[in-house]
Amino acid sequence: MTSQTIVVTGASDGIGAAAAKELSSRGNRIIVVGRSPNKTAAVAESIDAEYLTADFASFAEVRLLAEKLLELCPTIDVLANNAGGLMGKREVTVDGHEKTMQVNHYSPFLLTSLLLDRLVASNARVINTASVANRFGKLDFANVELESGYSASKAYGNSKLANILFTRELHKRYADSGIVTAAFHPGVVGSNFAAESSSWLSLAYGTFAKRFLLSSEQGADTLVWLATASPDIDFAPGETYEKRQLLRINPQAFDEDVARQLWDVSEQFTAL
Repeated sequence: MTSQTIVVTGASDGIGAAAAKELSSRGNRIIVVGRSPNKTAAVAESIDAEYLTADFASFAEVRLLAEKLLELCPTIDVLANNAGGLMGKREVTVDGHEKTMQVNHYSPFLLTSLLLDRLVASNARVINTASVANRFGKLDFANVELESGYSASKAYGNSKLANILFTRELHKRYADSGIVTAAFHPGVVGSNFAAESSSWLSLAYGTFAKRFLLSSEQGADTLVWLATASPDIDFAPGETYEKRQLLRINPQAFDEDVARQLWDVSEQFTAL
């Protein structure tokens, strides 16, 4: 199998680190991206990979990350947009946006957009980490920042719905240019992604429950599969998977008008 260049964000811990390790073991060049310099460097060192750091709560850091990736990588065969989290109380980022939506959707949207020419030239795959929590989401563009009626669970569900809408719209716009997209739900994994939240959803990921949860390696399996399997044969591009099977998703995810409006809003908010 030919070695590929694979960028994995949110790879300093959890399923991102597990996916990076497995994909590296198959002879691929991995770029490990994380927020914590120490943790990201440790993961990269353990698999003899390169690494970059960025905080997705800052568009400036995402833009710098994109610049560095374009310098480092003549081709990008796979972009795994895995960075994200379940937050606590409502916070506004330095860019003026609700933190959950920025970290989980706007910043991955921005990164993908800034790399788009390179991704098209590479016939790349863009894999977005979604969640079954997308079923709890309902995007209202009059209140997309949840300035009223905020809850951590609602914000997370909306952001995961946005991940799926982005996956489907990216497929619609760029499949003919050679880009393959997919999203996936990793399952309920015992990781630290919900460490900032006291939401009821975070209880499912809490320490008391971890003995019953999937390992990071198990959660990463579908990501690794989507990065290496054959599109149109093993999986349908533009769709969302769990345990290598199609996932039932929020009905709003099929609304093409909502997908277009989300794309337009995302371009506006990220100043593309």
